[in-house]
Amino acid sequence: MLADNQFAEQRLNALFDPELRAEILAVGRLQTVEPGAVLMEPGAPMTYVPIVLSGTIKIMRQGTDAELLLYYLRASDTCALSLSSLLTGEGSAIRAVVDEKAVVVLIPARLADEWLGRYPGWRQFVFRTYQQRFDDLLETFDSVAFRQLDERLVAYLTRKAAVTGGRHLYLTHDDIARDLNTSREVVSRLLKQLERLGRVALTRNKVSLLLPL
Repeated sequence: MLADNQFAEQRLNALFDPELRAEILAVGRLQTVEPGAVLMEPGAPMTYVPIVLSGTIKIMRQGTDAELLLYYLRASDTCALSLSSLLTGEGSAIRAVVDEKAVVVLIPARLADEWLGRYPGWRQFVFRTYQQRFDDLLETFDSVAFRQLDERLVAYLTRKAAVTGGRHLYLTHDDIARDLNTSREVVSRLLKQLERLGRVALTRNKVSLLLPL
């Protein structure tokens, strides 16, 4: 039960009406997860739906030998692709990895499905989530399909800064290469170009954006 957790109650207060919030507090499970922790794996059955209260989570699409960053989940978000898997009865289609230490509420899958017919507020939350994540996916598709890699890198860094709320990004070149589905050498070369242009400052495991990027 979350009823004695003031932080969870405050965050949920902005999202749901009192009746639904009370049920979430009664049945939800609060979990604090550290960076790098995997919350979902491709093919795994959907046993819960996460609502992010703080921190960030990366949603990745896994291919044969690489991964592609689809979008981030932030506070007040849930994962549309997880909801889709739940409604279709199929296993997870994505990999969810904690990017910054996160606090999440885990809603049992059977209840998340049942609430669609019981609570208009939950239904609106789900539909709004679909729209937000659809917009995120369109942005990702446009980036991959129509942008050169240097443009994708700038868009990635800008997006990351918006998610974290700061211009100092604690990332390795390997992290960026994995998210952009390219090589570390290419990322290092492009970052050096941006540094020479005065658009970023590079230190060990850190990229600082020099606005405007």
